[in-house]
Amino acid sequence: MLTGFTASLLLITISELGDKTFFISLCLAMRYPRRWVFVGSIVALAAMTILSVALGQLVALLPKQVTHYAAIGLFILFGVKLLYDASQMTSLAPSAEAEKEAVEAIAEAETKLKKAAPFAIMAEACMLVFLAEWGDRTQFATIALAAANNPIAVTIGAILGHAICALIAVIGGRLIAGRLSERVVTALGGVLFLIFAIVAWFEPV
Repeated sequence: MLTGFTASLLLITISELGDKTFFISLCLAMRYPRRWVFVGSIVALAAMTILSVALGQLVALLPKQVTHYAAIGLFILFGVKLLYDASQMTSLAPSAEAEKEAVEAIAEAETKLKKAAPFAIMAEACMLVFLAEWGDRTQFATIALAAANNPIAVTIGAILGHAICALIAVIGGRLIAGRLSERVVTALGGVLFLIFAIVAWFEPV
């Protein structure tokens, strides 16, 4: 359980900092009461985590060796891709593209939002964050972790990691984002994926 919890907590926390969902929560918190934005964001992220873990359990029905080496392959793939992406970035560039996409998504949603009632705010945050998280690398990482580790531990670790990032976004996101090097965060994520690939390789099947 400890392996699944630690792996999901670290992977999610590092990968989500500066991600599109991070900036969606950040931008919404600058316009609406933070508590409602946080609640909506964490509901969406928890739902996505539970869905991803459920998909991981379906994958786990395959032979253990298949899921074990498939998870290792995914970790290596994501790790190499993130390191390559980091090498193509300007060394001190902030997450400008992710922030731009987040602002555009919010602007589009707000054209349909008639009231700034708590439920409307939570619903907007929930919808935007859930859609942004769908197909994200952290979703596939959660699926892979859940297929190879204790699903309860992965669920708790991933939700806690998402909660930490959402809390950072709604409380001090603008200050942190202004100093956030996308290259460093991306590289850290890549290194972390590769570390867990190595750890998984030496674990007994």
